[in-house]
Amino acid sequence: MSRQQGSERSFVVTGGARGIGAAIAARLTQDGHVVVIDTADTLGDSARPSTELVTGDAGDPAIASSAAEQAESVAPLAGWVNNAAIFRDASLTTATAADILALIDANLRLAVTGCHTAVGHFTHRDRPGAIVNVSSHQAQRPVRGALPYATAKAAIEGLTRAVAVDHGPNGIRTNAVALGAIATARLDEYRSTHPEVDAQLAELQPLGQAGTADEVATVVAFLLSGAAAFINGAILPVDGGRSVNGPDPEAAARPR
Repeated sequence: MSRQQGSERSFVVTGGARGIGAAIAARLTQDGHVVVIDTADTLGDSARPSTELVTGDAGDPAIASSAAEQAESVAPLAGWVNNAAIFRDASLTTATAADILALIDANLRLAVTGCHTAVGHFTHRDRPGAIVNVSSHQAQRPVRGALPYATAKAAIEGLTRAVAVDHGPNGIRTNAVALGAIATARLDEYRSTHPEVDAQLAELQPLGQAGTADEVATVVAFLLSGAAAFINGAILPVDGGRSVNGPDPEAAARPR
């Protein structure tokens, strides 16, 4: 891709070739140039003229640094989105402690590496910037069987607050979005064998349905924008009210 200084800002999105990450990358092209880090060989759903791909592990500091430099070569890097994640269930009775720790590390490493790279890039240039970490409602309310994922997401929310406190004085804002059920190919695959999932989601998420990847992308773009200039260290639920819903066996008997 030819290097032109036409964009005012650039962004890095990890795990941005498909799903929620692709929607985030596509939305951010409205605000500048986007570099996606993904293990995929092609951009897939996020293919846009102002998007380019760095293929590799977002948890690898060399890959992350390369993406930051690619973004900077087009326009000043202004925002970083740690979206990449690994979904693999394990429990204390079916896996070894070492295996569980490896799964936790696999997810946490992605966010730590991204934050480390972004903060280093911004501070080296004495520039403000913004980071958004993608978390989950499971950080506060785990789903049975997803212990490594829930543990990693809880740690990522702690990381978000700590980076906000440590580097807020440098003008670096760090926030997170905690997602509920979002309509993606992964949910569609689950729905094909569990047709009851839509009714269950309607009970869990007070708005009555799964969210969309575009709705998540809109919130992420807001947190990276100047409109969120005084928001730092926040964990913003994007879950249709799932995190505040208190299921109760007597609820059905109450009038609505």
